[in-house]
Amino acid sequence: MKTYQMYIDGAWTDAAQKNTFESKNPYLGTSWAKIPRGQQEDADRAVEAAARAFRSDDWAGMSATYRGHLLRKLGDLIAKNAETLARTEVQDNGKLFNEMFFQLKYVPEWFYYYAGLADKIEGNVIPIDKPDMLNFTRFEPLGVCVGITAWNSPLLLLAYKLAPALAAGNTFIVKPSEFTSASTLELAKIVDQVGFPKGVFNVVTGFGDEVGASLVKHKDVAKVAFTGSEQTGRHIAEVAAQTFKKVTLELGGKSPNIVFADAEVDNAVNGVISGIFAASGQTCIAGSRLLVERSLHDEFLSKLLKLAKTARIGDPMKTDTQVGPITTEQQLEKVLDYINVARGEGAETLMGGGRPDQPNLGNGWFVEPTIFGGVRNDMRIAQEEVFGPVLSVIPFDNAEEALSIANDSSYGLAAGVWTQDIRKIKHFSERLQAGTIWANTYRVISYMTPLGGYKNSGLGRENGQDAIYQYLQTKSVMISTASEVANPFIMR
Repeated sequence: MKTYQMYIDGAWTDAAQKNTFESKNPYLGTSWAKIPRGQQEDADRAVEAAARAFRSDDWAGMSATYRGHLLRKLGDLIAKNAETLARTEVQDNGKLFNEMFFQLKYVPEWFYYYAGLADKIEGNVIPIDKPDMLNFTRFEPLGVCVGITAWNSPLLLLAYKLAPALAAGNTFIVKPSEFTSASTLELAKIVDQVGFPKGVFNVVTGFGDEVGASLVKHKDVAKVAFTGSEQTGRHIAEVAAQTFKKVTLELGGKSPNIVFADAEVDNAVNGVISGIFAASGQTCIAGSRLLVERSLHDEFLSKLLKLAKTARIGDPMKTDTQVGPITTEQQLEKVLDYINVARGEGAETLMGGGRPDQPNLGNGWFVEPTIFGGVRNDMRIAQEEVFGPVLSVIPFDNAEEALSIANDSSYGLAAGVWTQDIRKIKHFSERLQAGTIWANTYRVISYMTPLGGYKNSGLGRENGQDAIYQYLQTKSVMISTASEVANPFIMR
């Protein structure tokens, strides 16, 4: 079994108490790696190292242009090692090698993009209304930033946070999910080769209530960026508020995929499949609610079921596999519980609805791609995030009803609209309460495009130019050029 160490202050180290835990392969259901189980003292060590690095001349005195050079070098090394990183992620989270390899070949773009932005963070000279006064603004880094990543795409989600944070001049600590820590530790080996000053990047592993909580509440942490569940995100926001930390939260979703009667049906079927069964539904942007115009409902459902039933379930390392296992055993049980809840509420099982009976799947944590018909939007299966390959189908009669159903959710991360009517697309892009709207496509992301949610789907935005400003603070500078100091008892 492979044994890992944490990466703190530019050095590899065991947890202070020497404890470890095992990481399991979701396809085999067996342990394959030992991960350090950190505690508060490990969190404290990492924060002290990151705070020291933030104040050091080596980092604070480094030009923004040179920070960009280091980020570009990191991107190059990730590209060079993309296949190895992807294989580690597949072992750890069970997602398809095809998808993980694609992601890891794409991840360098985050570091190239923010490398380019690093020396283009410019303040403004303000034409202030005060005579004899020069006023300008400057953007400054926050300090020590903590990233807490989810288990579904660990390195992609880390890139969302790490690239803008370092480009802005912050130092960084990542606490990966306890279910998928290995790929982040493999990435640390690459970061170690780049030439960042020690303490600029640190990895602390362990459980949320043991080491994650210590990082979130630490007085010297300036910002926490988290991807994960609504419940954990709410707790992080509450704890962070006690020391007025900034937070970025990318939380859950119950995204509607809305198909109108005039849609290109085959394209829409592919988009719906991509939105829910790709990644085994384990993505916050999953299109888990399918809204279909009633006049198209039966035809669309027939084509959807026909294609979905061809999905190949199996070994995620094989290139012809289309649906892999659920990443954790706990999540497997949660998905199966929701399937039972849906049946109890009266939803009709149109496809799947259990664990696949295939001998080649062994002890893997698989759930069949599942489609429920007869779903009402007030059912739990339509309102709560399942985070698995489970689709709820809801018919609608007109555009306003579709809009009402789509917005009737506590979440607002993403939405899809399928129609050839550009006026309808424009109307829905304005009225849908979601941070990302896709029209005639689904599940498209880019390092250039802001990602984040409305309502309970989170706070702040990741990616694009928006993201780097969430790792900066604005300082206003006023310089008097007056020959005399004005009356000190009157505000100027």
